[in-house]
Amino acid sequence: MPSKISAKSRKQADPKEVDFESSLEALEALVERMESGDQPLETALQDFEKGISLVRSCQAALENAELRVKQLVEKNGGSTLAPLDEDDDA
Repeated sequence: MPSKISAKSRKQADPKEVDFESSLEALEALVERMESGDQPLETALQDFEKGISLVRSCQAALENAELRVKQLVEKNGGSTLAPLDEDDDA
């Protein structure tokens, strides 16, 4: 779901901040193209390379968000956060 904050506003806050949603959308589009199997090998390799870059950008954005959440919780005297159980479907 699109954020209420415009991309311009986000970039003003921190120009180095990765636009996670845009990177994720681009990654999903690359995956769809590659899964179709209609690309020449060279194009598929270029898309794969771009996909790796997008995955790294998304991971960095998520790590940054996690750090910010931890800092806010600590700043506000909250208890430590328990990691989500990846196997938990709830």
